[in-house]
Amino acid sequence: MGRFLGKTALAAAGGSTAVLINLVVLFFINLSSGASVVISQFYGARKLKEMSDTIHTAIAMALVGGLLISIFGIFLTPPVLRAMHTPDDVLPLAIIYLQIYFGGMIAVLVYNVGTAILRAVGDSRRPLYFLIVACAINVVLDLLLVKVIPMGIAGASLATVLAQIISALLVIITLVRTKEAYKLTLRKIRFDFPILRRIIYIGFPAGVQSSMFQLSNILIQATLNGFGTDVVAGWTAFNKIDALYWMGSNAFGVSIMTFAGQNFGAGKFDRIRKSSRICLAMDAAYSLFLSVIMIVFGRVLLMMFSTDAVVISNGYQILLTMAPFYITYICVEIYSGTIRGVGNTVIPMLITCFGICVLRVLWIFFWMPAHHTVRMLVSSYPLTWIFTSFLFVLYYFRGHWLKH
Repeated sequence: MGRFLGKTALAAAGGSTAVLINLVVLFFINLSSGASVVISQFYGARKLKEMSDTIHTAIAMALVGGLLISIFGIFLTPPVLRAMHTPDDVLPLAIIYLQIYFGGMIAVLVYNVGTAILRAVGDSRRPLYFLIVACAINVVLDLLLVKVIPMGIAGASLATVLAQIISALLVIITLVRTKEAYKLTLRKIRFDFPILRRIIYIGFPAGVQSSMFQLSNILIQATLNGFGTDVVAGWTAFNKIDALYWMGSNAFGVSIMTFAGQNFGAGKFDRIRKSSRICLAMDAAYSLFLSVIMIVFGRVLLMMFSTDAVVISNGYQILLTMAPFYITYICVEIYSGTIRGVGNTVIPMLITCFGICVLRVLWIFFWMPAHHTVRMLVSSYPLTWIFTSFLFVLYYFRGHWLKH
C-alpha cells in the first residue's frame, strides 16, 4: 500500500487503525478461545453431544458478536481515532479504512471461530490452507482495487474484507460438509446457555487479558502519534513484518492450548508438560531464526511497504530495538497457552495485565517524559516481555495450575 498510495495511506492502514482492530477482534477471539478449550476437552473425553452443542453455540456467538461490533465500530471510529491524536493528514483515510473493515466483522469472527473449532479437534492443516488462500486473494484484490481500479485506501480495506468473507465461507462449508462429530448443522445454530456460561467463564479472562494488552498499545500508539507521520508510517511498516513473528508464535500457543485441553479431557496429564517443553523448544528456534532474518534483511523487507528513506530508517530503528528480544516472549505464549488449556485462565490474565499492561503504562507516564524518544518508547515492549516471562516461569513451576 505504501508503495502505491504513499506514506500517509500506509500510516492510515496501520498505527491507530491497527491497534483498534486488534483491540476489538482479539478480545472476541480470546473470548471464543473458551469455546476452543471446552471443545478440545469434550473431544478428548469423547463427549460428542456436548462438543456439538459447544460448536453451535460458538458459531452463534460469532454471528451476534460480529453484528454488534460492526454497528458500534462504524459509529465510534471517528471519535476514538480523534481521541488517540491521530495525525490530521492521516485521520480521514484512517476513518475510511476502519469503517469498511468493521463492516465485515461477521466474516472475521466466523472465520476465527471456525478455524478454532477445527484446531480443537486436531485439524490444523485446513486452517492453514484457508489462511494461505485468504492471503493470496487479499494480495490479488489489493493490486486490483488499489492499482488497477484506483479506489485508494477504500480499495485496500475492501480487499481485506472480501478475502475474509471468502475464508469464512470456506470454513463454514468445511464444517457443514464433514461427516465427523464436529459437523455444523445450520438450523442448530443457537445458544446453549449452560455451555455459553462455561465458554465465558473460561474465555472472558483471556478476552480481558487481550483488551488490557491492547489498551496499553493504544496508549503507546497515542504517544507515538505525537512524533509525526514519518514515525507512524515507519512503525506501520515494521508491524507488517513483525506480524510474521506474532502469527508463528501465536500458532505454537494455540497448538499447546488445544493439545493441553485434549489431554486434560482424556486424563493424560503427563503428556501436558511434555508437549509444553516441545512447543517451547520449537518456538525458541522459530524466534531466533526470525530475529536473525529480520535484523539482516530488515531494510529490504521494509522497502516492500514504502520507498520513503525516512520511513524505512524509522522502521529499521524500531526493528533493531524489538526483534533481537523475540525469544524473551516465548514463555508468555507457551506457558499461558498450556495453563489456559486446562481451564485456568484467571492467573494468566492477572500475570499478563500486571507484567505487560501496568508496567507499560508506568513506563509511559514516569519514564517517557524525561526520555522522549521513539526508541525509548518501544523499549517498553522487550522490557515487559522479559518481566512477564519471568512471572510465567515462576507460576508454571511453582503454581498448582494442573489440578487432576
